[in-house]
Amino acid sequence: MNENTQKKIVKILSYTLLIIMALAMFIPFMWAVSTSFKEAGTVIGNNSIIPDNPTIEAYRTVIFGVPFPRWFFNSFIVAACVTVLNLFFSSMAGYALARIKFPGSTIIFFIILGSMMVPGQVTMIPVFKILQSMGLLDTYAGLIVPFMVSAFGIFLMKQFFESVPKELEEAAMIDGCSHFRIYWQIILPLAFPALAALAIFTFLGSWNSFMMPLIIVSVPEMQTLPLGIAMFKQQYSTNWTVLMAASVLITLPVAVIYLFFQRWFVEGISFSGLKG
Repeated sequence: MNENTQKKIVKILSYTLLIIMALAMFIPFMWAVSTSFKEAGTVIGNNSIIPDNPTIEAYRTVIFGVPFPRWFFNSFIVAACVTVLNLFFSSMAGYALARIKFPGSTIIFFIILGSMMVPGQVTMIPVFKILQSMGLLDTYAGLIVPFMVSAFGIFLMKQFFESVPKELEEAAMIDGCSHFRIYWQIILPLAFPALAALAIFTFLGSWNSFMMPLIIVSVPEMQTLPLGIAMFKQQYSTNWTVLMAASVLITLPVAVIYLFFQRWFVEGISFSGLKG
């Protein structure tokens, strides 16, 4: 067997494996979409993908029967603010750690990396007590401030900035540019792929967050989408058609954002993840 034949076989096997994995992830989503168009009470025992009598009653219930628009607004405001603040603060911290040498910078970076190994459950009660003492419970600030910078974001941006040639900054310094001006006008525009990757990770994490909003929020008008759709699942019964309709609507913004940033997402992960 020659080398070209081996490469073709490996390529065929790779694509076959990827197709199988894609189907394994896509079929449950198709079932959710199908269930959202079924009539209430016909879900149990009916495993067909195509509904017998398609109806949009579940979507009407989600949009008009519950405060879904309010949940959507809350989730969007929180996720958008968390994402924008993360892009700014994480990139600024990553640039400082990658380019500005100061006493203790290495120790600070390792502390940040170490914080990534701390489970989120450990910090729930401290975050709650801090927000309670500041009077930020049941507010947008309480849902945004604790998450406006992340250790993962700092690590991702630092790795990307270290791949940028230093000659660009040295030339700017000769022209009298400050560190912040170099970061803002020269380095940050080059970091769009890494920023796109970080934006997707951050928006997705904030959009799907359940435990922290559950602890921070106690009033119905401040609930986010994950908290809201949890109401459809009760102890003894579950309205599966409405639950699946809400789940489908929740995935749409994330899917649109990922499709828009997909090109830069792959590039950003490649540049940021391969440098050890």
